[in-house]
Amino acid sequence: MSSEIPSLPPLEAAQPAVPAQVASSPWLRPSAAIAAIALALLGWQWMETRGRLADLQEELARRLSDGDSVAKEALTLTRQNQENLQDLQNKVGVLDARFSETQGQQLALEAMYQEFSRTRDDRVLSEVDQAVTIAAQQLQLAGNVHNALAALQTADARLASVDRPQWLSIRKALAEDIEALKALPQVDSAGVALKLETLMGRLDALPLAFEARPKAPPPPRESEPGWLSALWLDFWSEFSQLVRIERMDRPDPALLAPSNAVFLRENLKLRLMNARLALLTRDGNTFREDMRLSASWLERYFDLRNAAVAAARDELLALQKSPVGVDLPPLLASQNALRGVQALSERRAEPIPAAPAAKAARPARKN
Repeated sequence: MSSEIPSLPPLEAAQPAVPAQVASSPWLRPSAAIAAIALALLGWQWMETRGRLADLQEELARRLSDGDSVAKEALTLTRQNQENLQDLQNKVGVLDARFSETQGQQLALEAMYQEFSRTRDDRVLSEVDQAVTIAAQQLQLAGNVHNALAALQTADARLASVDRPQWLSIRKALAEDIEALKALPQVDSAGVALKLETLMGRLDALPLAFEARPKAPPPPRESEPGWLSALWLDFWSEFSQLVRIERMDRPDPALLAPSNAVFLRENLKLRLMNARLALLTRDGNTFREDMRLSASWLERYFDLRNAAVAAARDELLALQKSPVGVDLPPLLASQNALRGVQALSERRAEPIPAAPAAKAARPARKN
């Protein structure tokens, strides 16, 4: 028997056989390892990126939330600003209205001041006009130079107290008229009229010339008359008192009957009243003639030895020399100057502008 030793397989053949799957596994290759590492890195990168994305999403969500809050706050502030703006516009409108009203009040005050100024000037001119008119009336109606002069001086003093340059022409005319009145003879018409009135009141008490003569004593009776003679004497005495024959053409003091004496006194009063009327009308000729006739009647019919009669006669002669009937100036210079200034003031006066109506408040601006 041959027993043959079996031949050993080769060493390679003796090694255990590696399964084919193991021999062909990709992990055993370098590329596979690299790929695995790469995959691991990608996975880690993906995980990290995902984490970062999650963080970014959270940050974005937080910021979006903050943005919404800011937007809400901004919207709230915007609304508040709009409301404040609306309030400011309303206040501006009210201020505009008040400003317009203030302007209207200012214009009204200016108009009132101008009106007051014009009214004051008009009042002063009216007072001066009244004074000049009074002076003219005193001259033309009463012939009283003293009162007319006082009225013109009062008007000049009133103008001087205001001191307006445009009124210098009036003051110049007043000065001319005042100087003209001062140059006139001063006649106290009221005083002369009062003296005439006093003389008229004293006439009834003045004694007549024949009343001052001593009466002749009755002739002495030689014997006691009989009853027939006594009756005749009584009759003749009574009859002689009823009828009296006198001559009035004698230069000697006239012997007047009681009735004629009454007429004489009344006629003399009428003569003095006529003289007073002539004085008031500035009729110098009539006044002097009445004074002359009144004085002559006193000398002829009244007792000049009586002090009252002599004083009345002297007073009449003195009044006869009064400068009655002097031509008085009509004060045309003052009146014309005053009228000219008044007309110029009326032409320069402008109508007062009406105060404008207050502007309406501005409407609120729409959003």
